[in-house]
Amino acid sequence: MSNHNYFTSRRVIMKSLLLTCLLPFPLFVVVGCNPSRDAGANSVSYIAPAGKLPGGVRPQAYRLNLLLDPRRDDFSGRVEIDVQLESPTKRIWLHGEDLRVAKVRAILPAGQEVAADYEEFEDSGVASLSFADEVPAGFVTLSLQYSAAFNRNLAGLFKVEEQGDAYVLAKTESIQARKYLPGFDEPGLKATFDIVLTIPAGYVAISNAPEISRKPEGEGLESVTFATTRPMPTYLLSLSVGPFDIVERAAIPPSEFRSRPVQLRGIARKGRGADMNYILDITPRMVEIFERQLQRPYPYQKLDIVAAPQWPSGATELSAAITYREQTILLGDEPAPGARLSLLQVHAHELSHMWFGNLVTPPWWDDLWLKEGIASWSEPVILRVFEPDGGHDLDALVSSIGAMLQDSLASTRAIREPIAENSNIRNAYDSITYSKSLGVIHMVDQYFGAEKFRSAMGRYVEAFADGVADSSDFYAVIGEETNTPELTETFRSFVEQKGVPLLDLELQCGGESSPMLQIHQRRYKPLGSSIVDSGQKWTVPVCLRSDRVAQQCLMLTESDQAVRLQGESCPQWLLPNAGGSGYYRWNMAEAQWQGLLQNFTEFKPAEALSIIDSAFAAYEAGTLSESVLLQVVQQSAKSDKRQVLMAPLAFLQKYHRNYLGSADQPAFLQFAQALYQPVLDRTADSSSRDQQLLHRELMNFMALTAKDPDARRQMLAKAYAFTGFGVMRDARALDSDLYSTALTVALQDSGGAFLPHLLKVRSELDDPLFERASADAIGSNLNPDQLDQIHDLVLSDEIGAREAVGLMHAALLEPELREQHWQWFVRNFVAVVAKIPEQSRRNTPALASAFCDADKIEELRQLFREHGGLTPGYLRSLSQTEEQIQLCVALRERGRAFASILTAQ
Repeated sequence: MSNHNYFTSRRVIMKSLLLTCLLPFPLFVVVGCNPSRDAGANSVSYIAPAGKLPGGVRPQAYRLNLLLDPRRDDFSGRVEIDVQLESPTKRIWLHGEDLRVAKVRAILPAGQEVAADYEEFEDSGVASLSFADEVPAGFVTLSLQYSAAFNRNLAGLFKVEEQGDAYVLAKTESIQARKYLPGFDEPGLKATFDIVLTIPAGYVAISNAPEISRKPEGEGLESVTFATTRPMPTYLLSLSVGPFDIVERAAIPPSEFRSRPVQLRGIARKGRGADMNYILDITPRMVEIFERQLQRPYPYQKLDIVAAPQWPSGATELSAAITYREQTILLGDEPAPGARLSLLQVHAHELSHMWFGNLVTPPWWDDLWLKEGIASWSEPVILRVFEPDGGHDLDALVSSIGAMLQDSLASTRAIREPIAENSNIRNAYDSITYSKSLGVIHMVDQYFGAEKFRSAMGRYVEAFADGVADSSDFYAVIGEETNTPELTETFRSFVEQKGVPLLDLELQCGGESSPMLQIHQRRYKPLGSSIVDSGQKWTVPVCLRSDRVAQQCLMLTESDQAVRLQGESCPQWLLPNAGGSGYYRWNMAEAQWQGLLQNFTEFKPAEALSIIDSAFAAYEAGTLSESVLLQVVQQSAKSDKRQVLMAPLAFLQKYHRNYLGSADQPAFLQFAQALYQPVLDRTADSSSRDQQLLHRELMNFMALTAKDPDARRQMLAKAYAFTGFGVMRDARALDSDLYSTALTVALQDSGGAFLPHLLKVRSELDDPLFERASADAIGSNLNPDQLDQIHDLVLSDEIGAREAVGLMHAALLEPELREQHWQWFVRNFVAVVAKIPEQSRRNTPALASAFCDADKIEELRQLFREHGGLTPGYLRSLSQTEEQIQLCVALRERGRAFASILTAQ
């Protein structure tokens, strides 16, 4: 179980009440502080927990009965919660937010009732039940009758309208179940659920267990009863009602690990069910692979794949009712390569959660990596079996290397670190939890062997099924099953420390003995960073490769460690990350770099990715020359692997945006054409999905960054044809992978005429991918005369909440109008934040991350000094955005130097 208790009891005397109310970020909330809540006369002696609830109360079962009619603006019902009390009490802390509770009571085993008052305190949804008489220890049923308004901002139980129809869906992760269900909204407090929903007759109702009966209730309503669920936390609760299409598929047949079939269905809004064929086609095979890899059965009676008309994230692993934002999975029968790849990855991720997170659940959010990190690692493991030549291992490696960008910040977080407040829970949903965890687990899996590690993962699932497990539990099972102490130590050192290990290597040759390699490990630190070298060290599995030795592995445990290399002569080249699976960066003398570059095409693609990342990291730390980095970029363009060829492009885009002057644009275009036009020509008519995707990604770079005239003409023609701008509309002229690129070019190169046409097409075309891409493109519009129209659009009902965020991000990336967009954002901050989905508001400071101007830091700080209360949990995003701006400024001299050598080619 968890080693941390994040609720600390503290008594506050009466004279502290006013002071506590004035504190901007109190760790504890004195009952009665919030004037919008009715605190009760005697509540000043109690302090509401700001994070984890105090122990002593464990829910066992929920019986939930709700009237959910999407045609209305509110809902009502009752819930009974069976709980186990460790000791007598007159107050129980729980969760509820903006609920109108009409009646609440405790029912004792003998039938006696104890009256209670329900009170809400914190904005994050902490509530309490205070009883007229002391409730004895033991089994108690809490009964609450309540109502609330449907949320309209994609949080909790929310209502959306699409194509004239209304739908209600529940977004519960992480702490949003409390918006529609008074209860115990923590991951470790698992219980069974019995659910009855009263809905409009003929509507579809979805929950976590199979529907077992329907009966009429009069007035055009009917009640739907669902089977009892397995124990689960509230954040996995699924409730959806509306005129959905249901696509019934043949049940997934029994397997050697499962004796019963699994009902399989697709659910989409009315008229879109046929677009679910692709995801339903691949699901049985993926379930089969998961069961075989884990040697454990799929744990639920059914599997619903739900395409939500709107959803605040890409997908959520609601138990047995995985819910996706519809644009992720409504792809028709022939999805574009990039859209298909995204679908495969997210579907494998969410299916993994049925075991990791749902069946075995972390007890608190500090162990989020045990579900999200393992699910991220599962993606390539499953997809490698699903399609062995799909390049999924390389895509996963690109993701884990990408996490090193955030992990290089002084303000980064460890994979596992304390979460003391509800407002900070969503900050754990970042690339550290997902992609760094992926990289660390992959490193362990590769070093110690899949046959040893993966069987231990299955044992972990078996040991904690229907229960909870924290990091200590995970380490104990993995260590016991593998009998490898170094494996556990590796996990601990990477999971519980922040930062990227940097290995400085010095090759020592000469004399009669075999060569030596001196390795010094420290935390990677880019130019301008406030990171202090404190002697931090990790237990690092390191594998080396050279022209003399195929592979030599060791466990690096000391800050300085000497390794005698195998072989008698000095190697001509030495690769410090053989296989490319190590989550670390490395650097060597320039002569050793040259040896690697001369043999670059001989390395495995994963090794090439490690070389590219370590080269850019060394350059941005001030320890590698421009000429060597240029060679790395040039060598990468010779690869036939999409991931290797694309790896430098994000850096090139950054240097182009921040350090290249307009006078240098023609020379940059020539450099890009010389390097990448042959690749575009080679991949133009490829039948390979991966090469098709490479062509599209390169086309985006050439059209939008390099400003290649031919690429822009092609994109312009496709945008005109697809939208019917001045020509007959051709729905096949453009696939979804190029929506954003083509529409951006059309908006930038067509004067002002294309924007009103695009808005008209948006209103007529029922294509969720087009809606998102067109919003991004509108943000990239460079016409200053249309700024007011674009800004009005952000706050209008014509564009969804997530699309509005994408539009603003795109707008602030464009240097030409960035300042105008920023000033509008500052003036309209309150209205913009109100439009943003609630779970994303904490990241609002990141809208400023494209700036490379130190003066903007104080503007950003002032903005959040005034309005930070509207974006709970924003402090981490603010500190990271400030640091990104500082690092961009610190890199300016080197950035310009590299930009100059690019344009001198």
